Amino acid sequence: MIRFFFLYVLQTVEQILPFRRRHHRHLDPIWNRHHVERVEIVMKETVDAKGRTSFYEEYGVIRDVIQNHLTEILTYVAMEVPRNLSDSNDVLRAKLELLGSLQPPEHNSAVIGQYQNYLPQVREEMEKNENYFTNTQTFAGVLIYIDNARWEGVPFLLVSGKDLDERTSYVRVVFKDNTFCVLQESKEETVKSSCQPKQIIFHIGNGALNSPAILLTRNLFKASFPLSQWKEASEFPNISYFGQPISDYYVWRPSQERDAYDVLISNIYRGRKGSFVTTKNLLASWKFWTRLLENLDETPRIYPGGAETGTMLDFLIEQRALRYVTDEPLEVISMGQKMNAFASTQSIFLGNTMVSNWAEPLIQKLAQDIQATAEEAVKSRGVFHLALSGGSSPVALFQQLSRHHYGFPWKHTHLWMVDERCVPFTDTDSNFGSLERHLLRHVRVPYVNIHPMPIHKNQRLCAEADNGTEEYAQEISALVSNSSFDMVLLGLGNDGHTASIFPGSQDGITGDKLVVFSESPLKPINRMSFSLPLINKAQKVAVLVLGKGKHDIITLISRAESKPKKWPIFGVKPTSGQLVWYIDYDAMFR
Repeated sequence: MIRFFFLYVLQTVEQILPFRRRHHRHLDPIWNRHHVERVEIVMKETVDAKGRTSFYEEYGVIRDVIQNHLTEILTYVAMEVPRNLSDSNDVLRAKLELLGSLQPPEHNSAVIGQYQNYLPQVREEMEKNENYFTNTQTFAGVLIYIDNARWEGVPFLLVSGKDLDERTSYVRVVFKDNTFCVLQESKEETVKSSCQPKQIIFHIGNGALNSPAILLTRNLFKASFPLSQWKEASEFPNISYFGQPISDYYVWRPSQERDAYDVLISNIYRGRKGSFVTTKNLLASWKFWTRLLENLDETPRIYPGGAETGTMLDFLIEQRALRYVTDEPLEVISMGQKMNAFASTQSIFLGNTMVSNWAEPLIQKLAQDIQATAEEAVKSRGVFHLALSGGSSPVALFQQLSRHHYGFPWKHTHLWMVDERCVPFTDTDSNFGSLERHLLRHVRVPYVNIHPMPIHKNQRLCAEADNGTEEYAQEISALVSNSSFDMVLLGLGNDGHTASIFPGSQDGITGDKLVVFSESPLKPINRMSFSLPLINKAQKVAVLVLGKGKHDIITLISRAESKPKKWPIFGVKPTSGQLVWYIDYDAMFR
């Protein structure tokens, strides 16, 4: 079985193998690890994924473009060239051999991004609510190494993305430059000087040249083509291409540009299988990319899109891994601000400060407040102690902190759990497991600063005889001054519970205990939780309430008498600290 991909019949791509065969005397000595610094295979698009978000949610840019189109071009550049290019079986075997030589990717072999307006588009087209978030990549840069004698150690960069600054596609082979020139040279000599950068570029289309072209710097060699197919460009536009005037290159263009579909039909008619992909090749490619995607646990960097993205997506190779050049992205307009021009409003709820807005800008405001509190604590005392609740509401906050708050003082932050379900940390119900998936693996918190609750001791969960609550209380007393956290984040259950202190709880509402066991009316039943007296020692307590499902409990407690035994949330009254409610409009008004 064979498959066809549109990009392969474009005129420049079709010329890669014939070019290598025709110029093998020049290329064979330099087309290898001793002379090639890196290879870039790039396809940038200015259009976004609007109208295709359901497809992109399933596949992303890596499956859509890089796995298929750019990987096939990679084989053309790096495979051993068969003696007979007209023998499609030889060509396909060489491709398969090259794919089998790709070194298994690591989790840090890629950087990924997502254009800013993608999430609103997904929510609109797929009818998702405001609590829906996605880590789908709309931009990716991937680093590949090939395990063979020719290419060992040479980085191949495959890059593609939506809503970028320009539409262009190219293959760029950059050669090493170890020459130092002492003598000053004339312009004519400089163009051919061995001190000038050496590169070969297969320009597939669009971009500055706006047409297919093959370019070689003049200090390499002058290519030759069948004149009926390609011609040397004699007039040069006043442009630079990868830092060099276009006049520094030999430039060849097709004698006549052909429509890709015409080429496709011609290849089908003539039975040219080399322009197609066999099932074996496809499976080999999928095997490689599936491993990368399974190991890819990075949260995509949000970028504004178009020219506004600037240098935010620039990345570099460092110790056989990729990382973004800037640790902290440039300031961008938040998605919430694009959707809603109104700033968060501040008022009073149950006698305390209340901040309200739509869910997304509200989360952004809370994240900003947490960072401001952290910076103030670190400045004054050198450390910030933050206690976090579980449940679904904090997930959006964790993602916001990991995506946008690169300046957060994680190095000086201690993270604690307000409550935990008595399940293994690998269980999907685990609060710490959620924290690890959505925040910890994406930020740099020192290992010793992470404090999960000791629910699993002596090969059992939450056994009172194991004294897990006392152990956690002792750890808090030892590390947190006066057991007073800088900030505690709480949620609100539909029954009025907070942390894991439920209506009718025997422990945790009053008393001297800092940490208690409790029972939930819902599974998993057994819990470990901060007590309300411990919560009330905090300098700042934030209660986050999101969604229409919380409207009834917000309405009820706004009218009910304060009875902590019946509605534990009423027991949250910081002794000397501040309580702030963060309530979205859906919870307030439905």
